[in-house]
Amino acid sequence: MLNALWHELRLVAIALQFFTRVPVPQRIGFEPEWLNASARHFPLVGFFVGVIAALVLAVGSQVLGIAIGVWLSIAATVWLTGAFHEDGLADTCDALGGAVSRERALEIMKDSRIGSYGAVALVLVLGLKAATLSALPMALAVPALLLAHTASRAAAVLLIRVLPYAGEVSLAKAKPLAQRVSFAGLVVALAWVLAVGAGLLAVRWAWWPYVAIGLAGVALGTLVCGRWFHRRLGGITGDTLGATQQITELLCLLGWVLALRWA
Repeated sequence: MLNALWHELRLVAIALQFFTRVPVPQRIGFEPEWLNASARHFPLVGFFVGVIAALVLAVGSQVLGIAIGVWLSIAATVWLTGAFHEDGLADTCDALGGAVSRERALEIMKDSRIGSYGAVALVLVLGLKAATLSALPMALAVPALLLAHTASRAAAVLLIRVLPYAGEVSLAKAKPLAQRVSFAGLVVALAWVLAVGAGLLAVRWAWWPYVAIGLAGVALGTLVCGRWFHRRLGGITGDTLGATQQITELLCLLGWVLALRWA
């Protein structure tokens, strides 16, 4: 029992190290297959990123005003994750923005330079995130960030489960993530989302329309991204997973704004 618990904690640490700049003690150890297994805890890492984003937003808005607080919150998550997901979004849009072949699209994703499609995508997505957070009162913006960052990571895990890897597995930067996540791993990832959603409702039941519409946005974004990547590439790559996270995070936040408008 203790060994199993220690292994899960080790997987959490590996997921945290993979997706953020947070240092992890070397005694944690590492085996390649642990990275794939750690996918079950990606949403938990997302929750951690969401907590940091919410704290920066709350403090920054109180001290410097809502507009600056919003952008500081976004900047904090970009720094904390090393722009990991934003880079994936830019590369994906550069590759799939034009009418190119599957092979050419995969080549473009490997290019470290950013093109016009990627630049426009970053401006639009980051700008829309800022706009949605600015449109929400602080009492809603904080829980919205927690849910959006958690659920958007689960969206990526779902695609790892249902879609094959589109590129050369031997050339993948993180080869273990080129393998499908187990069904049990997907269940755990979704359980983290349910836990965060249930926690928010336990704090305030009146948030249920926001949680429901936000998760519906994540589900819709995951479906659209999955069909897009399957049609154009035949599967996923690491960059497309980053794009999925960014798109579904934005759609979750937009869902909270939509629920507020209906309320």
